[in-house]
Amino acid sequence: MLNSPLPENEQDRLIALQSYHIFDTAEEKDFDDLASLAAAICQVPIALITFIDEERQWFKSHVGTSLTENTRDLSFCTHLIASQDDVMVVPDAALDKRFVDNPVINGPTKLTFYAGVPLVNTDGFALGTLCVIDTEKHTLSPYQEQALKTLANQVVDKLELKRKVAALEKANQQLLNSNVLIQKFASMAAHDIKNPLSSILLTSQALKMRHEKMEDQSCLRLVNLNITAAKTLLELVDEMLTYSKSPALLLAKKQDFEVGGLIKKIISLLTVPENVEIVLPEEKHFIHISIIAFEQILINLLSNAIRYNDKEKALIQIRFEQDDEYYHLEVEDNGIGIAEQYHEKIFGNNFTLKITDRYNAKGTGIGLSTVKDLLNALNGNIYLKSVPGEGTTFFVSIKK
Repeated sequence: MLNSPLPENEQDRLIALQSYHIFDTAEEKDFDDLASLAAAICQVPIALITFIDEERQWFKSHVGTSLTENTRDLSFCTHLIASQDDVMVVPDAALDKRFVDNPVINGPTKLTFYAGVPLVNTDGFALGTLCVIDTEKHTLSPYQEQALKTLANQVVDKLELKRKVAALEKANQQLLNSNVLIQKFASMAAHDIKNPLSSILLTSQALKMRHEKMEDQSCLRLVNLNITAAKTLLELVDEMLTYSKSPALLLAKKQDFEVGGLIKKIISLLTVPENVEIVLPEEKHFIHISIIAFEQILINLLSNAIRYNDKEKALIQIRFEQDDEYYHLEVEDNGIGIAEQYHEKIFGNNFTLKITDRYNAKGTGIGLSTVKDLLNALNGNIYLKSVPGEGTTFFVSIKK
């Protein structure tokens, strides 16, 4: 038996084959009907629709046999897909030097006759075959050969249709995910806008009162606070408008930035009570990811750490490090903690613990689920460790 040949474009062929996700799928009537028709036209008991990868010949349809696969090196079809032939007919395999000592001839299957047509896709790759088999000697008439080629084209058409349908379903799911993500982002961003708005309102009121009494340097400081808060608000609104028009930009637009500086900017957006101490990473870390996504993750984790802390002296520690593959972020607090049975549930849509924060307000269940969605889109992950009454640490990893 001669060694099984390989097509010249074998690596590209295998990549093309994988794109159909056909291997080990369930039997389908459409394919079985075509195989049955091939067996009837060629007047043989066995017909197969096969696909060939690196090591296996797998049968999508197998009429007349219970076998579902074969090793590639024993397959007649592997010789066909390596050739440029549009049909291969072997009337008596025992007389063909390629197969004379093949176990499928001398073993229990007693294969004698083989005829096959390659399943060639629109890019010219032979993915597998439509073949007919018998234990008796046979030949095919020109009519039967042409019919076999026509049926093979039908198999390829159905295969292409399945791939197009799968691609459409995937695109539809991505669209649905984008819509959900942008809706959550808009809700979260709108919530975050309240912080600079509150600063504008409070400083404006204080400015009015002081200015009515006397003019002093503190008025200038309040004006500067007002301007800073207003600029921050405008940046958030501009980002919301940009990403609402193209949700993909939320993750696609990556930037270089220093983590510590970004954390300081985020803290300036939050209302941080006097009894809350936030410890930043000691070292400088420069990273390259979507800055808006990273901002939303940090804003949510930090605001939760502030809101759900009942200690006289609240402490929040932010740690950051990176390795060759991932960025690693930790946000630890000494707050009220989270019971273990809720460690997974808190990332679900609209799930809340039904408790009030330091401002006597309840959560919406949007924040952490949005964080989870953002991290999934960033090829990242989040989990937590917590002891009720002692505190919580969130662990975030993001693939570079």
